[in-house]
Order: sequence, then structure tokens, then C-alpha cells
Amino acid sequence: MKRNLDILVISDLHLGTYGSEADEVISYLETIDAKKIVINGDFIDILLFNKKYWPSSHMKVIKYFLDLISKGKEIHYIVGNHDELLRKFLNYKIHNFQIVNQLVLDTDEGKVWIFHGDVFDFSIQTQWITKFAGFVYDYMIMFNSWLNKKVVKPLGGKRLNFSKAIKANVKAAVKYFSNFERVAAETAHKNGYKYVVLGHIHSPKIESFDVNGDEIIYMNSGDWLESLSSLEYVDNKWSIYNHTRTEKEYYNDKESRIEMTNKELYKDLLEEFKILKDK
Repeated sequence: MKRNLDILVISDLHLGTYGSEADEVISYLETIDAKKIVINGDFIDILLFNKKYWPSSHMKVIKYFLDLISKGKEIHYIVGNHDELLRKFLNYKIHNFQIVNQLVLDTDEGKVWIFHGDVFDFSIQTQWITKFAGFVYDYMIMFNSWLNKKVVKPLGGKRLNFSKAIKANVKAAVKYFSNFERVAAETAHKNGYKYVVLGHIHSPKIESFDVNGDEIIYMNSGDWLESLSSLEYVDNKWSIYNHTRTEKEYYNDKESRIEMTNKELYKDLLEEFKILKDK
């Protein structure tokens, strides 16, 4: 039986990269039914996209969301820095699906301001440092994922998490993430919002900040590269969902499972687009 959610916020899937855990995304999505879905940036990693690497599992995630759109599910796609080319389609809307820069949702607990968060990079560090740090971090995640899949797991070792260790222990990284969260809370307060929801830094968190005597709730949905997390809103309460990796893995079980090829999935996608166009 599926769990019913009022709002789902999911971000930083980075489809099209080696680090993306697309199989786990599908595994999670199939267990829930959300009234509203917010994709908070970096859904497809256009910045690091490699046309030589596009597994069927990544295509399945796209098809899953297209199915939801065709059924009329309310979905808001907020553009991030790795899929910023989609900003040329800002305010595009079809049925209950729209592409936006930011979103404000009304809840019984108050207004919730949602955006990806990359805009804060430029207020915290200089542009070239931010771009270089982002470049190193992205490739570190991909290397980390490759190492776990190809070396650590086959040898029966415990999963490694380089970037998490760096975030927690490297002074510069700790300062950056702390400043990012504080700036987000202060900006939300300045704009009259009690809740602010971001992605971008891949660190799932819900934290209360005191800004000039007012409580501001900062929330981050994490990612689907390492933390495998999302934000869920049910019965007037926000919580972080942490997904447990399934034992069944795409790359280790090719022969025993019937997989749709990318060609078959592309055909299905074309059918989905035709249905959406004709509606």
C-alpha cells in the first residue's frame, strides 16, 4: 500500500551522471502517492550530461513523471544550476505541470518558499571559487559512486561517503554550508516567509533559525546521489525521508530481470508526448 503525502519535495537527481541512483528513485516513488510534487532543481544534469551514458533506469524516471503529468498530477519543476538551460522554458505550463524559478505554497502552517538555492553561491563566495568547488564536488560524487559500486560492494566493504566526510570535517566546507543555511533563513525572513525549502547543497536538514527574534524554518531535501532523501509534508508536518538502498541493483542483475531497452522507452516517451499534446 502506498503512503499518502500532501506535498513531496525531491531534488538533485542528476539524471545522466554516473552518480545518480535512478533505480532507487523509482523504488521510492512507487511507494508514495503525493497530491503535489515539487522537483527542486538538478533533475537532469545537463551541465555534466554524457550522451554515452544514459541507462534505461534514468529513462524510466522521466517516463514515470511523464505518466503522472498525463494523469493530471500537480507537479512544479523548479530549475537549478545543472539544468539551467531549461530557464528558456520558464512559465511553460501544460495541464498541472509548470516550469518555474521559485514557488510559494500555502499550508496550514504558513507560506513555504521553495527554490533551488544556487543563487546563494554568489553571495557567499566569489564566482570562480564557487564554480571550481562545484566542479570538484560533482566529480567527487561520481568517483565516490563508482568506487562503491565497482570496488567496495563486491569486496563486502562498508559504503564510503567522501563528500559527507568533507562537509563535516573540512573547515572551509563547514563554514560554507553553515553560511548557506543562515543566508537562506535570513532571506526568507526578509521576504516575510517562515519556511524556506532548498536543494543544491545535497545536505538533507530541517533546522530552526532565530532571525531577529523570529523563528525561521530552513529545510533541505538532500539528493539522490548519496543521501537518497526527500522532504515530505503530511498532516501539517514536514519530515525528511531517508531511503534505504534496495538489495536489488540494476548493474548486478541484468540477466535475471527483463529490462526495457532505451529504444523501447523512447518509443513510450513519444507516445506520452503525443497524448499530452492531444489533450
